[in-house]
Amino acid sequence: MKMIKFYTKPDCPLCEKAETVLLEIQSEIPFRLEKLDITQDARLFEAYRYEIPVIVIDGREFCRYRVEREALQRALQDKK
Repeated sequence: MKMIKFYTKPDCPLCEKAETVLLEIQSEIPFRLEKLDITQDARLFEAYRYEIPVIVIDGREFCRYRVEREALQRALQDKK
């Protein structure tokens, strides 16, 4: 099962949209999801302050800012 790390913060409209897409896809394609609030970790905040949302799949960055549903579905179905 694939693992997604989702870097986000409160009051972020792009993050809210990305999370909606993630949860909708998760109902179709199972994966583990770890939601990381960058405001709770100074190191993460420094790294991603202007870059969120960020989605990392199995340790590899998949996207920043906007999530394309079809591309994410393909990435999660990829058996590599």
